[in-house]
Amino acid sequence: MGEDRNTSTFNISYTNFFLVGFPGLSERRPFLVLPLTFLYVSIISANALVIHTVAAQRSLHQPMYVLIALLLAVNICAATAVMPKMLEGFVHYANPISLHGCLAQMFFIYFTLLLDYNLLLAMALDRYVAICHPLRYSDLMTSRLLGVLAFFALTRSLGVAVPLVVLTSRAQFCRTAVIRHFTCEYIALLSIACGDLTFNNHLGLAMRLATVSFDLALLGTSYTRIIYAAFQISSGGARAKALHTCGSHLLVILTIYLSGLSTSIVFRVAKTVSQDVQNLLSAIYLLLPGTLNPVIYGVRTREVRQHIEKMLCGKELAREVREKPERLQNMRVKGKLPG
Repeated sequence: MGEDRNTSTFNISYTNFFLVGFPGLSERRPFLVLPLTFLYVSIISANALVIHTVAAQRSLHQPMYVLIALLLAVNICAATAVMPKMLEGFVHYANPISLHGCLAQMFFIYFTLLLDYNLLLAMALDRYVAICHPLRYSDLMTSRLLGVLAFFALTRSLGVAVPLVVLTSRAQFCRTAVIRHFTCEYIALLSIACGDLTFNNHLGLAMRLATVSFDLALLGTSYTRIIYAAFQISSGGARAKALHTCGSHLLVILTIYLSGLSTSIVFRVAKTVSQDVQNLLSAIYLLLPGTLNPVIYGVRTREVRQHIEKMLCGKELAREVREKPERLQNMRVKGKLPG
């Protein structure tokens, strides 16, 4: 009888789920809608502002700034893949989603995250050529090379995201229809799957370790040589500028990789961690890059910051010039100024 019950259970596979993020907060979840909406609008606005600045200023049409704009565009896509459904889940306790919708969301989450990793590799290559081979920079970093790097980034991202989604789609979800998470992450879906998931777990971990190990090895080698070359520059100003630019890139790299690794380790090792803490770590992992990257590149990158300040101050000045005659006319009408 026990075997028959288990067999019938495994034959049931849910195709519709309910996302329940931060289940421990219960009635307090709706109070998070306003701050999270503000966060989402801020992510979109800040990233879009830097992208617009790079696109509008001809002097910023250089490989480094183009790659920054692409990275921030990916940040907008990543936040959009997560935040609307997350906000809907805080309005309704149980947020319905179909299996196909869940797989689509999972694909876009991992596709955009992998694009982040690949664009950081391209930026490391750009800085390596600029600092280690400055005289050949314009010859090496051409639009054709940028196209090749973009194609490589897309292909590599698809090569990891698609197998994860296909493998997950073949699993049976018979434990429950409730996903105790605000988004359809790979590990969250596996937690409600049944059957032998050894291969799924090993594949996900192997892909994560292979991707991170390969990327960190290349990034570490590149930036070690970059920093060494920067200290060989005789001009103090040029050396400081090179190190400052690399510092921005390294700050972004640490933000993305450390948050991702910490989340993966906690999910797989710390079984006693509460579901709310796991949700919080995932939120940091998924949303922190989109929050910090425009600040890092918009504030720490001097050329971008100057153009943003010029653009914003220029608009303020134009408004003052436009409004001043109106204020003077109003004062004349009220008799405070001679006609």
